Amino acid sequence: MKIKPLADRVVIKMVEAEETTKSGIILTGAAKEKPQVAEVIEVGPGGIVDGKEVVMTVKQGDKVITSKYSGTEIKCGGTEYIIVRQNDILAIVE
Repeated sequence: MKIKPLADRVVIKMVEAEETTKSGIILTGAAKEKPQVAEVIEVGPGGIVDGKEVVMTVKQGDKVITSKYSGTEIKCGGTEYIIVRQNDILAIVE
């Protein structure tokens, strides 16, 4: 099954959080911060959203930083994805 977002929506997959610190300390699940860096999986077509023209600036494969608790979490084929609006994406990581 393939997920195709509509309008200004973007499907992202979160990048795994580091499990050890630079000094080699292993972090427990509670000590890890929620990751904010994600990979763009699919991008909607953009268009007119709430009366305004939206041009999609992210593309498939981009690494992005998102708002901490934004989007809707879904599971497809055993993989967890998040669907966010493009305006919930704060930056592209180069």
